[in-house]
Order: sequence, then C-alpha cells, then structure tokens
Amino acid sequence: MAQQGIQLDQDKLCCSVCLDLLKDPVTIPCGHSYCLSCIRTYWDAVGHSWLGKSCPQCRQKFTPRPALVKNTLLANLVEDLRRTGLQAAPAALCYATHQDVACDSCTGRKLKATKSCLQCLVSYCDQHLQPHYESPAFEKHQLVDPCEKLQENICTRHNEVMKVFCRTDQQCICYLCSMDEHKGHDTVSAAAERTEKQKELSKNQQTIQQKIKDREGDIKKLQQEVETINQSADEAERSSEKIFKRLIQLVQDKCSDVKQQIRSQQTSLVNRLKESQKKLEEELAEMKSREAELQQLLHTHDPIQFLHHCPVLLNPMDSTDPHSISIQSVSYFDHVLAAVAAATDKIQHVLNEEWTKVSLLEVKQEALKPRAEARIRSEFLQCSQQMTLDPNTAHNQLLLSEGNRKATVMTKKLVYPHHPDRFIEHQQVLGAESLTGCHYWEVLMDQNMSGATVAVTYKNISRTKSENEFGYNNSSWALIFNSPLKIMHNSSILFTSGLPSFRIGVFLNHGAGTLCFYRVSDTMTLLHRVQTTFTEPLYAGLGVYGSDKSVELCELK
Repeated sequence: MAQQGIQLDQDKLCCSVCLDLLKDPVTIPCGHSYCLSCIRTYWDAVGHSWLGKSCPQCRQKFTPRPALVKNTLLANLVEDLRRTGLQAAPAALCYATHQDVACDSCTGRKLKATKSCLQCLVSYCDQHLQPHYESPAFEKHQLVDPCEKLQENICTRHNEVMKVFCRTDQQCICYLCSMDEHKGHDTVSAAAERTEKQKELSKNQQTIQQKIKDREGDIKKLQQEVETINQSADEAERSSEKIFKRLIQLVQDKCSDVKQQIRSQQTSLVNRLKESQKKLEEELAEMKSREAELQQLLHTHDPIQFLHHCPVLLNPMDSTDPHSISIQSVSYFDHVLAAVAAATDKIQHVLNEEWTKVSLLEVKQEALKPRAEARIRSEFLQCSQQMTLDPNTAHNQLLLSEGNRKATVMTKKLVYPHHPDRFIEHQQVLGAESLTGCHYWEVLMDQNMSGATVAVTYKNISRTKSENEFGYNNSSWALIFNSPLKIMHNSSILFTSGLPSFRIGVFLNHGAGTLCFYRVSDTMTLLHRVQTTFTEPLYAGLGVYGSDKSVELCELK
C-alpha cells in the first residue's frame, strides 16, 4: 500500500509538458505546476512575451504574463522522490510507436501526434500544437487527424501545397500548375471536388448498403431454405423408412402366406396319396394271401378237397383299376411359382415407374443454385450431349438414318414391328434419351422446310389419338415450322415469328423449369423462353411432314 501511495505522488509530480518529474517546479495562478524551463519555453514559443498567456492544461488565460516563482514545497517533494531512487514513468501511451504518426517537433523520443496541419505540413503532439490554438497567426491553418503522407500534398514541380483539382486530367495540382500546363482546364478547389466526390461516394455507399441488405436478406432466405430442406429431408427419410418397413412387412407376410399355403396343399396331397397307398397295400396283402391259397389248392391231390375249395377261390377279387391312378409329370407347385413371379414382376414394374419421380428430387434441387444463363454458343455446348432417335417410336413413314439421328419422310409405309410406343396418327418420333438436369441440342432441317416440328414432350403422350400431335396437348411443347413460325403448348400459341431459321437450338433446365428455343447462326437469338414446372423426365421429339423431307439431330462437338 505504501508503494502505491508513492506511485500516486510520483504521477502528481510529473510535468504535463515533458512528462518527466518536475524540475525547478513553478505553479501558475490556475494551480497547475510545470517545470520552469518547460512553461517558459512554451510561453516563449507563442511569441509576444508581454501579452497574456494560458495554461497548457486548462487553457485559462492570464493577463499580463504571470511571474514564474519556484514552488519550494514541490521542489522538496521531488527531491525526496529522487533520493528514493524512483524515476517518473512517462505515459507510455503518449509515445509514438511504429503504428503511430510521430510529432515532427519533438526531439529525442517523439510523442504521438494528435493533429496534422495542412498548411505547415507538419504533425504535432498536444504540447507543440498549442500555438495553433492560441496564436492569431495560425487561425486559418487547417488541422486534420494525424497523417503520415503530408508530403503528398506538395507539388513536386513547384514545391507548393496542392489545393486545386484539375477535372480535365483528374489530378490534384497547385495554383501555379493551374496557370501553367493546366491552363484552360476545368479546375476547381480540392475542397469543392472533395464535396462532389463525397456526394458520389455517398450514393455508392447507399447503393452498396442496399446491396448488402439485399444479400443479407438472400442469405437469410437461403439459410431458412436450408433449414426447411433439412427438416423436409429428415421427415421424408423417416416417412420413407416407415413405408418401406410396411412394404417389407407386407412382402414378408405374403411370403409366410405362400409358405403356409404350399405346406397346407403339400399336407393335403400327401395325406390323400397315403390313403390311396394304404388301400393299395391292403389290396396287395389280400392278393398275396389269395395267391398263396391258390398255390396251395393247385398242389392239392385230393379231388374232393380241391373241388370243395375251388368255387371260393374262383370268385374275382375287388381291386383298384391300375389305370385310375395317374402320376403328374410336372411339379405340383409350378402354378404357385408362376403366380409369385408374376406378382414380383408387377411390383418391380410399379417401383421402377414410381422411382423415376423419386429420382427427380435431385434434379429439382438445381433450381436452388444460382445459374447464369448462357449467352454464347460455346457456353451452351458445355451442357450438350449426343442424342439419338428411338426406332420403336417412329411412325411407319419415317426412315431413320445417320445412326438414328436423322428422320426422313418416305412415300410408302415401312414395315416396322408392332410396338406400343410407336406413333400411329402423326409422322413423329421421340428421342431415345430421357432428359433431366441441364441439356442442349440442335436440330437441322431442309431449306424451305414447312411442316417440321421440334418438340420436347413427356413420354406418356398418346400414340394413337389425333390430339397426340406435338404442341396440341398438355404433354408437349413444340416449335412448328409453318408460315409464320410458331411455338405451341396445349393448342395455345406462345410465340410467332416471320423470320426463317434452318438450325434450332434447344436448351432445357429441367430442375429450374426452363425451356428455351434459339435461332442458331453466327450468334444465338432467343426465340422464346418457357417457364413452368416439369413433373416427369422429358424427351426430344421430331415431326416431319411432306415428301422426301428430313430433319436431323445435329452431332455437336
């Protein structure tokens, strides 16, 4: 505690100018004490020593300049501290480090600057800054926060402070530059330009702040969407597991039922056969007994005995007709195996069809990804794939060639095998590949082509009805080459154009629900964009009408 008391006295006995223990301490009328040399130097630096002065700490002014008289009490206290071997600890926070701007007026160890003067091009600590507050000579000097690179405000050519801004050359200049090489240029004061630039920066700041707010909102929405997806996925997983457990239990129950039925039928059949076997064995035993009696009678030499027993043995025995017993040449349970196999095939077929809808979940997630729409053909080609036509869907007047990429109309009908996917009413054909995710392909057709169709469709589109033509039902979207060119869906015209085109690009983003038709030449020209929700995998479709005309899926490289 004693040491803390000495430290407190030590702090009070430090000069606020030199930050060291008082030397020849003097007390001015306001009550603050300083080293004699420090306060004298401070007041002398202001000039006009006959004028009134002020306290460096409390700024109280004195008129006339006070006489400086040594404070004997303070001097004795300081001397006592010095004899104890203690030294005043300067305020470390006031000294400049490598991260601070140092006072240019300090000698020795420099203090931190608190202000920089744009007129003096010098940085000052509190002590050396006082003249700027007190002397009328410094009234017009502009003080700013400490700045290291004050020399950048000096014109290197004229060694003058740069206070002018040349808007023509977009640079700061001095007033001599404005009369020399920048003469006739659009010039304003640096302060005026700063004000204008501040307005522009304020607008930019407001724009950025709004963008920040928007992005924070977007991020919050995405975070909420992530939480929703996670919760939905967890719930879907739990529900799916329950459903599959019920399905597995159902299959296991059916398996147990089949086993039970098989064993029940087995027991019934075996019991019936054993009963027949037992009856036959009894007949066999009786036959063997009769045969033994006959054998014995045949060896009887006494005619009377022979004739006495002969009528009984001559009576025929009742027995089972051997032709009434038939043995099956096939397994008794083939019909059970066939029924189980048929049921398994049906279950597998249903699961495969429904599984397509489950697989679309991964594709639909693409809609959450911010994807920039392609602008040039090379960008579209990044999501292109080699596509072919499905022969099983081709109308019997369409001849497929070029590796099943080209469809040509034939005058005579071709002999195609029957297939449930084949188009009957219209000369159309589907692509062989199901389309989910992002895909791009191009279609090339004959010049002066009319009646050709480039389509995208669900596979369940009708094959036999008249309304199965591409674009005239809710299962397909079609670009139809008539005069004019038109894009249709569900018998509604979505777009028309009189400009011809013989190469069409089709871009599909299944998950985002986007379908775009482009005119392809030296550039990509968007004809129409469809925005919807696709519920099933899609297929490319082509329609060709007329004699010897063709349309082809392009081979993209």
